[in-house]
This record gives sequence, C-alpha cells and structure tokens, in this order.
Amino acid sequence: MKSIFCCSGLMIVVLQSSLHADEYLNGIKWEEPKVVTVGKNGVPADAVILFDGDDLSAWNNAENWKLDDGVMIAGKGDVTSKAEFGDCQLHIEWSAVTPPTGEGQGRSNSGVFLMNTYEIQILDSYKNTTYFDGQAGGIYKQTPPQVNATRPPGEWNVYDIVWTAPRFNEDGSLKSPAYMTALHNGVLILNHFELQGDTPYHRPPAYTKHADKLPIRLQDHGNPVRFRNIWVREIGAAKGEPARPAFIKNSQTGEETPVK
Repeated sequence: MKSIFCCSGLMIVVLQSSLHADEYLNGIKWEEPKVVTVGKNGVPADAVILFDGDDLSAWNNAENWKLDDGVMIAGKGDVTSKAEFGDCQLHIEWSAVTPPTGEGQGRSNSGVFLMNTYEIQILDSYKNTTYFDGQAGGIYKQTPPQVNATRPPGEWNVYDIVWTAPRFNEDGSLKSPAYMTALHNGVLILNHFELQGDTPYHRPPAYTKHADKLPIRLQDHGNPVRFRNIWVREIGAAKGEPARPAFIKNSQTGEETPVK
C-alpha cells in the first residue's frame, strides 16, 4: 500500500508497509468479550435488578420498608439483598427527605454496605456540614469524598460504584485489600480508594476473613431516605491464556523475534 502527498509542488510517495514493518504480539489467546447491550432505562442486559420500582422481593426484611409510587423508602431495620456479590458494578439512586429536618448526621442518614460490611455513606450533605469522612460519598470513618456533589433534598442522587472485593489467605490473613471507585451524580468522588478494613463507628477499621460473595445492605438510620433504580453487575478481568511467549513479527519477512 502507498500514500501520495504533495509538498511545494513535489509529489512524495510513501510506502506505508515500510513504516509499520514490525508488529508486537503478546502471545495471549484472548476470549472474545461478550456483547452487553444497554436498555432504554440505562440498565445493562447482564445486570441483576435489585429494585426497579415494582416490588421489594429482592431484599430480606423488606416487609419493614415501604414501597410507594415506585420508590423504596427506608423503614425499620436494615435490608440485605438476597443475591450475593463479590467484585461488582453497583448503580443506586437515593433522595434525601424534603423538607429537610435535623442537621449533621441526623439529616437523611443511611448507607450502602458492599459485602454487608464496607460502607459508603448516604447523607443529606447539601449545605449541611458534618465530619467530612461521614458525609455523603465518604467511606465511613476512612476518607471523605474528593468533592461534595450532593443535590438538594427532594432531587435524586446517583451513585455508580466499582467494587473490588478483598482477598484472604487460608489462615485468615489479608491477601489483598478492597478498593472502591465511585461517581456521585457523574462526578468522580473516589478513585480506586484502598479500604483499611470495615467501617465501624466505635473502633478502627479492620479486616476479618469472610466469604467471597456477600449481600449488599441498605441501612436504616431512622430517616425515611428514598431509593430507586438499583442494579448490580458482576465484573471480572478479560479472559485469556498465554499461548506462547511475546514476540515481534516482521510483517514483510515473517521473521519472529522473542521479546526479552
């Protein structure tokens, strides 16, 4: 293949094959990524629907919460998903009580617990100051969000969370920590944050060995916080197997040179 360029009245012919004679090949035989379509409501086809406005059947203790006009309202006691997850992508929408009542931690307090253990805070943090690692979007008692993207009470807030579960050794020791990336209303607030452990109020965080998959928990903190459009995707790395060592291939001669 050749390309022709004109410069100051002169014609220059460039043989493109000579510009890209070498190709790097990593030697991995990759599986073809599966096709995932996204519906009109923004939900990926491979998502597990935890709440779409119709019923609360995906949750334990849901009989003590309320379903009102397609909205899930916090009631007495926490609810946990019947499905269990490890590494995942979580989408959840929530709305603070309006008109607002209380202040600090007493204003529309709730939380989303990944693996029933690790909390990202829900709170009305719109013009409401509290300790920063306890405001909306914070990993409770570990880090504030990078910015405060909370919308006014009555408007819907959106969390999009990418969760990497912790791994444990057979003896119960920590093999690798948990990580969380989160967007709040489309704004990045946590960037692959490394969790120090669980998220209790009364002691420092710590890791305790648990199952590879556990439920998602929504907290009752005495405030009727509203929820809608909750779905989860199980995630994992692209799959492939090394077929041979990496090499450079000359596309003209076919010569292969191993990469050291």
